[in-house]
Amino acid sequence: MSPKLPALGSLAVQAPSLNPQTVHVSPSTCQNLSAFKDLMNQYRKLDDSITMRLNRANAQFRDLEREGTVRGTVQDEACAYIWRDLVENWKRRTDIIQYCVDAVDQSMAEKRKQLEVPDADPAQQRKLQGALYAEEVKRNQVHNELSVEKIVRNRSLDAFRTRCRYFEPPLTDADARKWWEAAQAGR
Repeated sequence: MSPKLPALGSLAVQAPSLNPQTVHVSPSTCQNLSAFKDLMNQYRKLDDSITMRLNRANAQFRDLEREGTVRGTVQDEACAYIWRDLVENWKRRTDIIQYCVDAVDQSMAEKRKQLEVPDADPAQQRKLQGALYAEEVKRNQVHNELSVEKIVRNRSLDAFRTRCRYFEPPLTDADARKWWEAAQAGR
């Protein structure tokens, strides 16, 4: 069974850009560790620049307040805006990582199945075992991205909380609440 190909791309990476580039993730992206890690690094730029983005959002909402178009406080609006960006980006990254975990796991399962063929050529079996070992290394690297993701999210959340001490997502936004509670619990 093939993992469902998600509609994922690097739109969030270049959120401030006027010409975002979309990168389509496929099993070959997952199999190429350099491409996969580059994509993750691109996606993490939003988290890396959280303080600057909070500053920019505050300035933007101050300008909107002068025009009389801000509903709440400048700080509340800026925090809500950045929180939505963070959550969307975290969801996309999690989807990509999970997709790649599934793709690499599927590839390993196929190689294991090929190894179970009785009366197979010993040279072919050794070649398959080598390929399976390489897949195992790849699998570990992709799975490690889940740990890296947790660290990046916690670091971003700490920076966010420093600037948005009193922020809580609205009760009406169930998805944002789910991420908020997971982040509060350190997951």
